[in-house]
Amino acid sequence: MALAMCCAAAGAAVAGPKIDTWSDRAKTPLNPGLKQIGTIKPRGANEIAGSNWTLGCETLDRDFADYQQYKEYIVPLGIKTIRLQGGWAKTEKVKGAYDFTWLDTIVDDARGRGLNILLETGYGNSLYKGGGGTDLAGGFPTSDEGLAAWNRWVEAMAKHYKDRVCDWAMWNEPDINKKHKPEDIAAFNIRTAEIIKRVIPDARIAGLSLASSSPKLLESCLKALAEKGKVDLFHWFIYHGYEFNPDNSYQKVEELKATLAKFSTKAKMRQGENGCPSELATKFALSNHPWTEFSQAKWDLRRMLGDLGHDVESAVFTICDFNHTGREINRKGLIHATADKKVDKIKLAYYAVQNCVAVFDNTLERVKQPAVGVMYDKSTASFAYRNKKTGQSLVVLWDNSGVPDDAFVTRPAQVVVKGLAIKGPVWVDLVSGRIYEIPADRVVKAGAFTIFKDIPLYDAPVLIAEKAMLQLGP
Repeated sequence: MALAMCCAAAGAAVAGPKIDTWSDRAKTPLNPGLKQIGTIKPRGANEIAGSNWTLGCETLDRDFADYQQYKEYIVPLGIKTIRLQGGWAKTEKVKGAYDFTWLDTIVDDARGRGLNILLETGYGNSLYKGGGGTDLAGGFPTSDEGLAAWNRWVEAMAKHYKDRVCDWAMWNEPDINKKHKPEDIAAFNIRTAEIIKRVIPDARIAGLSLASSSPKLLESCLKALAEKGKVDLFHWFIYHGYEFNPDNSYQKVEELKATLAKFSTKAKMRQGENGCPSELATKFALSNHPWTEFSQAKWDLRRMLGDLGHDVESAVFTICDFNHTGREINRKGLIHATADKKVDKIKLAYYAVQNCVAVFDNTLERVKQPAVGVMYDKSTASFAYRNKKTGQSLVVLWDNSGVPDDAFVTRPAQVVVKGLAIKGPVWVDLVSGRIYEIPADRVVKAGAFTIFKDIPLYDAPVLIAEKAMLQLGP
């Protein structure tokens, strides 16, 4: 009986379908007309020293998702930092009594897996009159009693996690509550950040956590912080800013960076929440569009690599679908979940993100000087990278002209690279992870230039990379 109970417990710990590790795990109809020689070998978070990305593990504070159902999928994905939300209302259910057991279970498990935590403060607590809203768009605490209780909770949380959590973020998306003016957002950020810093002097704090990517709103918030001399409380400033075509984000991103530079030489902009549904949604960001697993995977990759190419840290939203009580299931997860929070499918986007993070880790640096020219019948995005130690190089590029769709038809592009040696080049599709030979007659060297002729291109990121810098799987 004891053996049977142990076996049952072990079986219960492995919730949902197994992660596919075979070469065809990310199935697409892509046929670039090249000879396939392998696939990208996935790397777990424990095999990667660091990267640009944070993985969303949100809404556990409101029980919209179940960490125990998806925890085994985090490390194999390859992202080392996860975003959690603190959950005042779930922690303080009796005035003055804080029970962090629910969050300890998650934080300690994640840390035991070698993961870093970004812990977001919020939301409010209806236990107190004027204690603030308890869900998305909920207002800040407003009463003296509510604000005093908020102060006590933030301090208690900071003390509880001071040896386990260094990275913190402010109240999520305060700007979608129209009662909150920039001055209110700044004041509440200062209140919260100062408490954390008093308890954890070396804490790294992400300020604002704005839903918007409006440079005007950011400037108003920063101005209010600067008037109090408090900009330097913050290591990052977070924006979200969803776009149906993710590449349409970057004019504003560059404006956000320029705006921040007027107020700080230290702080950086950080994209704190972005993802794409895998099916038609009627609520939340990017709703009322016929998304599929194909277009979701393309969208996620374009946002990840667009952010990397514009030098901003970036979040993938989110690891798992969650059932937002009173609204609908948010299908932006990399893995599919049922209405009762059970994981029942691994989506294509999971494997696509896994391919991306297996290649783009902190051993690479963006090469800003060499020119990459792409001759193609539509607009494109392209960025070059080099391994800091070996000098091995790659170029990533994609058709950025429209909203990602379900087609996997490539068209030829002529790619000219100046001042960057790509030795033994191969062509890589990041959605599927497949690696292909580039025929020798398609590579022409002319002085400082290398011309790659008739390179397949479509609306998802592909690589021209040195084969030696890639780990090939089965």
